[in-house]
This record gives sequence, C-alpha cells and structure tokens, in this order.
Amino acid sequence: MSTPSLAPYIMKRPWLRKWFLPLSEWYKNAAGYRQMGLKIDDLIPEENDTVQLALKRLPPDEAYNRVFRIRRAMQLSLSHQLLPKEQQTKPEEDDLYLTPIIKAIEAEKKEREDLDVMTLKKK
Repeated sequence: MSTPSLAPYIMKRPWLRKWFLPLSEWYKNAAGYRQMGLKIDDLIPEENDTVQLALKRLPPDEAYNRVFRIRRAMQLSLSHQLLPKEQQTKPEEDDLYLTPIIKAIEAEKKEREDLDVMTLKKK
C-alpha cells in the first residue's frame, strides 16, 4: 500500500497545486467509479494482509456500506448501466475512510519491527 508519493511535494508548492488539482479532479471524474456509487477507498485491493486487518477494524456500519457499494457496482457493471445522477457519489462524499486505518496499521508494524531489532546493553 505504501508507495512513494509526489502528493506532499505538489501540495506544498502553490504553483504546482494550481496545475495538478484540476487535473486530479478531472481524472477522478473520468475514472468512472463515482458514477457507480463507489468511493476512492473502495478501489483498494483486498489481497494485502494490512488491508484485511484494516477492513476488520472498520465500524460495522461502514463495512456494510462498503459491501453494499461494491455489490451495487458489480451489478451495474454486469448490466452495463450507471447510477442516476442523484445516486452517484458526489466529490464531497468521496472521503478516505480506509486509508487512515491502513496508515495506522503500517505505523504499528513499523514500530513493532523497530522494537524487535532493538538490543539492550547492560552496563
């Protein structure tokens, strides 16, 4: 999940942000996941152990909503249809609900690894 990202670099520079934000919004709309009622975190592959653990940590109502959105999108894909405009995911509703949990789990794993290799010296 954790791959190098240019996003912090771009967001710190106003002139780059001015160029890339409209481009990123255009790409999100062109990707089509919002037209099927999905959120951006619904697109994260579940084959990773970290993502599996994050899914277990989701609140029950958010986990149910995720499954509902994915099943509805699969049904729409099979029938070659899109949701009506009023049911599509709006940009303000497209929030990151799984990514913060994944980042917390990765931080926990890194901390655990750092503590595992720690050696104590007696004086």
